[in-house]
Amino acid sequence: MGSIPSETIEQIAAANDIVEVIGSYFPLKRAGANFKALCPFHQEKTPSFIVSASRQTFRCFGCGAGGSVFRFVMDYEHIDFPSAVRKLAARAGITAVEKSRGYGADDEERQRELRERLLKLHAEAAKWFHENLIKREVGDAARKYMRARGITVETAKRWQLGYAPDGWDAFGSWARGRGYDVRDLTASGLVKVKDESDSTASEGSGTAQRTAHAKASYDRFRGRIMFPICNDVGEVIAFSGRLLEDEQGAAKYLNSPETGLFRKGSVLFGLDKTKRALIEANCAVVCEGQLDLISLFESGITNVVAPQGTAFTESQARILKRFVNEVVLCFDADTAGQKAAERSLDALLQNDLIVRMAKMPVGEDPDSLVRREGKEAFERRIAGARDFFDYWIERETANIDLASFGAKIQLARRLAETISRVRDPLMRGEVISKVSARLGVPAQDFQALVSRQRGTEPFLARDHPPERDATGVMAPAPRHDISMLCVLALRDETARDFLRQQNWREILANVPDGEPLVRILESDLRPGDAASLNAFMVTLSPADERLVSSWLLQKVPANAGAMVEKWWLGIRQAVLRRKLSVATNQIKLPELSTGDIINLQKQILDLQEQLHELSQPAGAADN
Repeated sequence: MGSIPSETIEQIAAANDIVEVIGSYFPLKRAGANFKALCPFHQEKTPSFIVSASRQTFRCFGCGAGGSVFRFVMDYEHIDFPSAVRKLAARAGITAVEKSRGYGADDEERQRELRERLLKLHAEAAKWFHENLIKREVGDAARKYMRARGITVETAKRWQLGYAPDGWDAFGSWARGRGYDVRDLTASGLVKVKDESDSTASEGSGTAQRTAHAKASYDRFRGRIMFPICNDVGEVIAFSGRLLEDEQGAAKYLNSPETGLFRKGSVLFGLDKTKRALIEANCAVVCEGQLDLISLFESGITNVVAPQGTAFTESQARILKRFVNEVVLCFDADTAGQKAAERSLDALLQNDLIVRMAKMPVGEDPDSLVRREGKEAFERRIAGARDFFDYWIERETANIDLASFGAKIQLARRLAETISRVRDPLMRGEVISKVSARLGVPAQDFQALVSRQRGTEPFLARDHPPERDATGVMAPAPRHDISMLCVLALRDETARDFLRQQNWREILANVPDGEPLVRILESDLRPGDAASLNAFMVTLSPADERLVSSWLLQKVPANAGAMVEKWWLGIRQAVLRRKLSVATNQIKLPELSTGDIINLQKQILDLQEQLHELSQPAGAADN
């Protein structure tokens, strides 16, 4: 990965006022020179979340969350730093170009450029598909279909739904007219190339080759309602297309192939719009299709996601665990839906997610149910969802003759294998109790069977601790004098200039808590420039960033110049006293050579003289 230049980060910070950015997520109320709100990172009744317009930082005095505008977007959106930078850059209309470094920089640059071209192509394609549906005559049949499914124009606009015309080269022709070549169109997955095109295009001039390729390529999506698939920051990275009418031998749903932008097993449809609701509910309602999700979301049930397929992958479950602890599966009641739920179980259990199963009537799906019954009825269905293992045990034992010893043993082994995948010991113990009671076998015997399965399960070797959300964890503050110097070096230009003129590296190397001040003095931050402070904070760990954020909200004493000299003098005196104490103790050691004793005596006299000079007013500022 390349690095984003500090000057670019500073430019993006300067273009994104933190009050406006945070205010776009939830309302802020002015409180003097600052703004306040209920903290989005913990439950509270009295606002303790403060946003400083002058310092361009935020801080919660309840849970400790705090930092720059980048940190807020990272914590609120649950995204990494590069994604937060790109999101804020896009908001301000700035191009965030990463600098390549090291071996393979040319390849890295080519990959970055390809990614940018594909993102641009997908964004423009989504707009073209959308305009086909909303404005153009070619979308008449699609509009009729959407109305029949209860999808309004407003909903179609909100989700940027579109229509791919039923022609072999409608999209490809439009895209080539926009300047995209067949290689990029093929790399995007939106266009396919016929097998025989290689021989056709291998002869003749470059123009002839391009013409041959154009004739040999065709649109992947034809005659389909188009659902843009976005990453978690809202960039279109792929599409899913649904046929208007079922056709013999044609898939009802067709997804983009895997590309440089899109990994099917690592994307959850709708997450860019629903993740805040997921965090607040701590529960994800999982459905199979895009229309199911859209209908639930538009009805007001917004803590919802859909996998790109019928079953969860390990990667999707790990992503979901960042937002919730519980999952309610709302899969169709048919055999395919039930098997998809069971196939999802392993991935969900390996990420310590509590799984429940909502009952869907035969022939119904979330889309049809919520439109027929309404939001409240569907919410009752979710609230009444059974624990997955209750459903599963009932399903597995329904057609088994438990009076048959052989059948019971086979079932017990099969159930034990699945239960062995439950990592949480409390959940595993609860399920073991339920299964043993249902089978009529001693709990300790079934426990032993599960333990043997756990000993052979390969996935256990790949166990990894769940990611911790460090929101609210602040680095311990250094001792008071260092903390005061940190505040002054961050907030006052005169104080910072004074410290940088001193022999600070040598002195702070002898101060146990001096690292934060070293980081501040090493940096190129400008105390009067909020964007510069934001750029500095993104170089820190989350815990250190929260500590710095708390310092930035402290008041600077009016006599900062005198204060910084006083605190620095105290640091220098403390370092000299510590050195003097060490030398005094060393000279008492037995078996020292005459030369060692003479050197230590000179060192002690020199340290005493330095301490004496520092105690004199005229020498207090000397170094």
